[in-house]
Order: sequence, then C-alpha cells, then structure tokens
Amino acid sequence: MQVKRFFAADMRIAMKMIRDELGADAVITGNRRVAGGVELTAVLDYPMEAVAPKQPNPALEAELRKTQTRIANAHAELSAPHTEPARDRQLLDEKPAASAKPAVAPAAAMAASALDSRAVEAMQSELQGLRELIEVQLGSLAWGHEQNRRPQQAGLWRRLQRLGLPADLSRGLLEKVAAISDQRQAWRMLLAHLAQSIKVTKHEPLEEGGVIALVGPAGAGKTTTLAKLAARHVLKHGAQSIALASMDNYRIGAQEQLKTLGRILNVPVIQIDPSQPLSKSLEPVARKRLILLDTAGLPAGDPMMRLQLQALADRGVRSKNYLVLAATSQSQVLKAAWHHYRPCGLAGCILTKLDEAGTLGDVLGLTISQHLPIAYLADGPRIPEDLQLPRTHQLVSRAVSLQSEESPSEETMADMFSGLYNGSSRRAG
Repeated sequence: MQVKRFFAADMRIAMKMIRDELGADAVITGNRRVAGGVELTAVLDYPMEAVAPKQPNPALEAELRKTQTRIANAHAELSAPHTEPARDRQLLDEKPAASAKPAVAPAAAMAASALDSRAVEAMQSELQGLRELIEVQLGSLAWGHEQNRRPQQAGLWRRLQRLGLPADLSRGLLEKVAAISDQRQAWRMLLAHLAQSIKVTKHEPLEEGGVIALVGPAGAGKTTTLAKLAARHVLKHGAQSIALASMDNYRIGAQEQLKTLGRILNVPVIQIDPSQPLSKSLEPVARKRLILLDTAGLPAGDPMMRLQLQALADRGVRSKNYLVLAATSQSQVLKAAWHHYRPCGLAGCILTKLDEAGTLGDVLGLTISQHLPIAYLADGPRIPEDLQLPRTHQLVSRAVSLQSEESPSEETMADMFSGLYNGSSRRAG
C-alpha cells in the first residue's frame, strides 16, 4: 500500500496531482486546509478489509485511544467551564472569597467561548474542504458519464468551450439540439439558437435622439466611442443639432480631449457637475436634438460614483444610458461593470475593442444572460469608420473565427461540470 501527501493551492490542483502521480485508482483518505492551500492524503491499492478484522492492529488501536482521550478531555472542558482549580483562581484573584467568583466566571466563559469559536472555525474549514473535494469528484464523474452516454453532446460541449461561452449558456443551447442526431446539423442549429439569443436594439440610438450617456469602467473606450458617435451624427445630420457634455472631472486631459473634439466637429461642449441635477446642468443645450454625455470610470466604492449614478437616473432628463464593455475584459470584470452601473438604468450596451479580443464568449455570455441589447460595435481606432451596427449572425461568425485552436483538456471539462453542479446546488439551497 502506497500512502502519499499532496500539497496544492486549491482542491482541483491537488486532485490533478493525485491523478497524474497515483492514477485514477487512488483513494483519498484525508484532507485539511494548511497555510497556502490544501493537503490531501491519497492511498494506492488501499486494501478493502472486513469491518471487524480478525487480527487487531496495535498501532491503530493506540492512536484511537489517544484520539478518544483528547475528545473526552475537550468535551469535559466545554461542558464544565466554571470548575477551575484553586491555583487558577489564585492567579485571577488572591482572595478565594465569594467576591472573586464574579471575576472568575466571566474569564472562564470567555475562554470557553474562544475555544468554541476555534472549534467552529476548524469545523467550517474542514467542511469547506470536503465540499470542494466532492464538487471536483462529481464534476469528473459527470463529465465521464456524459462522454460515455452521449458522445455527440460531449463533442458539442467541447466546441462550445472553444468559443469561450459560459457553462450555463452552453447547457441551455445544448438542450435545444438534444434531439438532433446528425452532429453537423446539430452544430449549425446550435449556432442559430446562439444568434437568436443575442439581443440588439430595434432602432439606432442616434436616430432616436435625446440624451445618450456612455457609462462603464475606466479603459473601456467611452470617450473614443463618444467621438465616433458624434462624428457619425455630424456627417449625416450636421453639427447644428448635437451637443457634447462630460462628467469626467477626474481623468487628466479628459476635458481638453472632449473640447478638442468639439472644435473639430464645430459642436458645443459643456461640463457637468454630478452633484447638481442633470436637468439643470443641461439647460444651455436643452434644445439640441442629440446630447452625447461622457462619464468618468470610477471605482465602485468612490463616493462620486454614487453621485454620478444618481445624476444619470434624473427623471427630468430620461437619459438613455449605454454600458460600454471592452470585449478584451475577463468575465468577472464584465459582470462587475454590469452590477455597478445597473442602478442608473441601462438601455443597452456598446461592445468595444472587438479587433483586440481573443474570444467573444465572455462578453456575449453577459449580454445574453442579462438580456442586454447591443447598440453598436467598435472594432478599431478610426473615427467614425470603426463603428458598426450589430448583426447577430455576424457576431456569431466572428466568435467562431476567434475560437481556440486547442480542444479543452479533460481537467478543464471536469472543472466546468463541477461549476455547473456547484451553481445548481447553490440555487437549490
């Protein structure tokens, strides 16, 4: 019997190390959290003995007796926290009189409470480790079962992962083509369903007019996108019916950049104070058919962020707020941006930096899951040429062209199924 301990940053890495070194037949006999990660104990060729072995194991019995003694002592300490020896009472108060009892009882209670707290924390840590271990094992089992029972579906799962689509979205798409036996036809229908899931704005926002505000995190491309929108409008309708406004009082050169754009296009530019009602700040240009409003990309905890969102939610203006999302951003960054700017009311989104993106799976997954219509696509630095109206089938074709050349590994697929199980269990709870 071979017993070995494995240390790793998380449970999934530790499981992979066990599979690589001991193989799939290894049995995990223990897990615990340690500084910097987790520790797993694995056994290869673990003997399946009877419940009551004929030959006693002296070492095992001795260890068991020690453990039972420690448990009994700890239980005694917890059940009788107020019974302390006289020498301990003397440390707290030299007079063993009745007046010392109130001082001893709180101290004993605090010690017992601290012991209880440590025990609870240790138990929670162990339970969390067990949960992670179970999730990893269930993910591996679920993926293996999927490959054996429905190999065609497993192949489609892999192709969707190459697109970078989230697991929940992939599962919903696969359910729609589960009855199609031909894999090529199933893939074509799956892409068609993906295109139908993408929402786009019914009418071009510039043609509807009003106040259009661009919101989003720093570096998403708000100011460049605003310049493209302004130039697009001026080329089609002239400069008389448009004005530019900015809430960005924080970024170095932001105001000068917008003023330079205003001089080039010959349109007025005003500065907005987020602490004032937006309707009052926009009074000088209220008669313009279109007002494009640039905002500052502030951290979520910044107090000015709240003022900015409140100004954009001004009912007297009814601005249409569009979330600017960079296609190069990771899934967590995209989700955080949507969560932070949702309170101001979002009419849709604008996808930028498509020419720099390595995958479109994350950004498409967010727009689909949050039912966020796409208003424009920005795929380059040129103004205004690199601004397009979205076409769902073109977006899907572009996503396919950017798919990963390498097929995802078995560990990646198992982790994805583990995430599906974890998400389902949390929703059920």
